[in-house]
This record gives sequence, structure tokens and C-alpha cells, in this order.
Amino acid sequence: MRSRNRASTNRTHDVIVVGGGSAGYAAARTASDAGADVAIVDQGPLGGLCILRGCMPTKAILRSAEVAALFRRAKEFGLSSVSAQADLSAIVDRKNRLVREFADYRIQQLQDPKLRLYRSRGTFLSPHEISVGDTVLSAGSFILATGSKPNEIQIPGLAQAGYFTSDTILDLRTQPGSLIVLGGGAVALELGQFFARLGTRVTIVQRGRTILTGMDDDVGHALEAALIDEGMEVVLEAQLLRVAHDETGKTVWVMKDGRERSYVGAEILQALGRQPNIEGLRLDLAEVTVDEGRIMVDGAMRTSQAHIYAVGDVNALTPIVHLAIQQGEIAGYNATHVGQPAKKIDHRLDTEVVFTDPQVAVLGLNETRAKSEGIPYLSASYLFADHGKALCLGSAQGFVKLLAATQTGEILGAQIVGPEAGELIHELTAVMYYRGTVADLSRMPHYHPTLAEIVTYPAESIVEQMGAEERDSGRAQRS
Repeated sequence: MRSRNRASTNRTHDVIVVGGGSAGYAAARTASDAGADVAIVDQGPLGGLCILRGCMPTKAILRSAEVAALFRRAKEFGLSSVSAQADLSAIVDRKNRLVREFADYRIQQLQDPKLRLYRSRGTFLSPHEISVGDTVLSAGSFILATGSKPNEIQIPGLAQAGYFTSDTILDLRTQPGSLIVLGGGAVALELGQFFARLGTRVTIVQRGRTILTGMDDDVGHALEAALIDEGMEVVLEAQLLRVAHDETGKTVWVMKDGRERSYVGAEILQALGRQPNIEGLRLDLAEVTVDEGRIMVDGAMRTSQAHIYAVGDVNALTPIVHLAIQQGEIAGYNATHVGQPAKKIDHRLDTEVVFTDPQVAVLGLNETRAKSEGIPYLSASYLFADHGKALCLGSAQGFVKLLAATQTGEILGAQIVGPEAGELIHELTAVMYYRGTVADLSRMPHYHPTLAEIVTYPAESIVEQMGAEERDSGRAQRS
């Protein structure tokens, strides 16, 4: 425990938010709007993961790769061939300019006179006190939003060989000739495709039987086929064994199909997930329960201490920014409305987008979970390869799939693999928000030709399934 003998300043606030990223700022803003005296504790750099190392920098560099990929397809669209030579350093410069703009705006928000910003690390002294430099702060409520950091996976030889994480590779200015990507999640695939489109030979090494583990198999298979078509190598069901390195490169050894295999690359990207960033918080002194490295919370975002909340990546529930913001808003409300009915997170509309090409967007219930939980459903899919606008765009990979309640037709979930999936999913989110049905969706006017009209086709198919079941049920009753 920190010594209390030396001189220190004691201050009290209504709510103290530890971490000024997307979730933390949302919590602070919500609590402040409710009239609370709010402090934010953040040792910096200010901005949060989304702005500094996540959403914004990755989408900035992915756009460069998208343009390069289109240039290479010029002849397909009746245009003269175009040579797009990648300049990784210039791409990084553009990314940095955008990130600085985004971060400057967030810093302005954090410096709002209604908020008290402490630029220092916060360390709990007790469940009701936290030290910030030479200052001891106390509060009625605390909201923890310290984010995440790359997982530290112990693979023999990896540290000695050297590797990049999803944080450090964003500053790489020399394009590697080859890259081995460890992991098959969203970050691994986005960054892997980025380098592949710049001309790097990329190998994805994934432990699961599909990429994007946790999503339905057909989603992973569709994206895998697209990545392979672009020249990437995808190695599935590979157990990582060890890493070796010499002057020729870095070798990753795996166990696959009952025997050892090796893959050689100039560099390695370790993209095996992230873990909550709780180092230095001294949650033991706060008497907050931690399980396998993540802070445990209930639906109201409360930890084991009713006055301490945890939001965003630090609770590892849904490491997605818009959901982290929702969690922050819920915690900010609950921290300032003690004694009133608590707001709770609703996972019915949880959405995730993977910004590969084709994009992947999933919403609500999927077939894997429906089957495991015994939830009855009807489903239907429609291929972009059969959709006129997608064919005109030259983006015909993937499909749209809808899940609906068997009796009412209420839309329960959706999966899209295809062009602009991250945009298309929002129409389905809106329909699900109002508990709309496949019949509602099929009746909504959709302009032709657009990508958006594709969502009506699986809706119509499910409506037909429901009609057939009603007819069959009627005949059975009459007989």
C-alpha cells in the first residue's frame, strides 16, 4: 500500500472515472450531465484505444489497401492497367495525421470545465480512496475504464524471435516481404489483408477450425474463401508449438493433422487477442473481484463493490466500441441514481463488424447460439453472387442470412458477409430495435438497384416458410 506519511492533498468528488477512452468519457459525460462532480483519472496518452491504436488508425490504413486493390482490378472494369506502388511510410503518415485530429478533439472533451482531469496513474488505497500522484481522491462512486492491452501469450521462442502486436505494427514503416499472422480474429484478418494487399506474402495461422471463431461456420468459410482468392494462405486447426529464427527469417512450428509443420516469414504479427488492462490499479485493495484477469460485473456494470463499476474492454464482455460506450452511459447513470431502479445492458442488439473485404457484420442471435440454447428459429440466406448491384460493383462474394422467430417472424439476428456489410447491418438493427418481423422487412420499399434491397430476399423466403408451415398445420388439423 502507498505510504500516507508524506505530504498529500485530499480531494473528494461525486464520481471518479479511471480511464478517458470511449467508455470512460461516455461515463463521465453521463454522470456530469446528471449534475455530479466528476473527475477523470488518465495517465495518458489521452484518446483511448479506439482513437490511438484501434478503430480509427486501422480503418485509415485499410482504406489505403482498398484503393490499392481496386487499382489492380482496373482492367476488369475496362480501364487501363494502373500500377499502385505502396509507400508504407506515407500510409503511416496519413494515419498519424488523422489520429492526431481525432485525439485532439477527445482531449478537448476531457478538458471540459465541468470535468476535473488528473493526468496521472490511479491506484486504489481502499474501496473508497484512490491515489493520483501526491493526491488522494475519494468518491461516492468509481467507474473503471482502463481498456485493454495485447495478450501476452507464452510461446517458446517467440520473444527471442521478436514479433509485432496489433499496437506496434501500426507504426511499421518498412513493408515486410512476408508476414505470419498468429490468430484468426477480426484484428488478425484486417491487418493480414492490409499487408497482403500491399504486396506482402501473408500466412494466417489459426487454432480453430474456422476463422472468426464464435461466429457461424458459414461466415468464416465465406471470408476464408475470399482471402484465399486474394493469395493469402490460411492454416486452420494448427496448434502453436514454438518459434525459431535465423538469418533467413522466423519459423513458426505448429501441430496440424497429427504432425509438425513449419511456416517461415520475415516478420510475425501476434494477434491472439487482448486482455483487460488492470495492472497497477491494486484492485485487491479495492476488494474488487477479478476472474481470469477481467473485472467481473453484473448487468448494471457493478463490480463486487456496489459503488465501483467497470466498463469497456476492462470487463471483457463485449470489446466493441459502441457497446463500451453504452456500458459507460449505463454506469454513469447508475452511479448518479443510487437508490433508483438500475439501468442494465441489453445484449439483444449486439453487433460486430469486421472490416475485411468482403466485410463481415453480425447482429443479435446466430445459429450456433440458437442451437446450443434450444431457441427455435427459421432462417434463410441470399448470395451476393445472385444480386444485380453487387455484380455491377464487382463485389459478389458472400451472403446475407436472417434468423426469425418461428411463430411471429420477429427478426432475431442477421449475418452479412459482403460489400458494405457494416453499413447494411444498420437497417436490420433498426428493424430489430422496433421488434420488426420478416414480413415488415419484405414490405418496406427498397430502391433498385441498391445493395440494401438484398436484405428483403431472405425475409421473403422466411415469410414463405411460415406460410407453408401454416398451411401444413391447417391440413393436419383438418385431417
